Amino acid sequence: MNWQQNLITENEHIRELLADTRTIAVLGIKTEAQAGQPAFYVPKYMHNAGFEIIPVPVYYPEVTEILGQKVYRRLADVPFDVDLVNVFRRPQDIPPHLEDILAKKPKSVWMQLGISHDAVAEELAKAGIKVVQNRCLMVDHRLLAR
Repeated sequence: MNWQQNLITENEHIRELLADTRTIAVLGIKTEAQAGQPAFYVPKYMHNAGFEIIPVPVYYPEVTEILGQKVYRRLADVPFDVDLVNVFRRPQDIPPHLEDILAKKPKSVWMQLGISHDAVAEELAKAGIKVVQNRCLMVDHRLLAR
């Protein structure tokens, strides 16, 4: 298979990806105390839209729950399958998470608006994981969800 087919850019393919998604692990999620930041209000929107949100914060070691859900410190620690990993990390901070993402083997990885990392995207795509870069999950869900 051509791994480049896993780099998703077209609206129709994003619509299909969203239709195939139920569980979203949010890497770099913020807490309720940062409710005004996209890394909190985008997952909250998706939670309210009916998706299961799995919080994977990078900071806030004292926090054990976000959006009423148990916090995990690594994606690999999540004890069930994850459809999509929504990434809220600066591009230069993404490579250290590559092994953890590959170990979890989600169906897709979504890097939020303003976030892209072509080398990581290529590694994920070659592993059979669909990748969206530099797009807002909330905006695309509002526009494209069936």
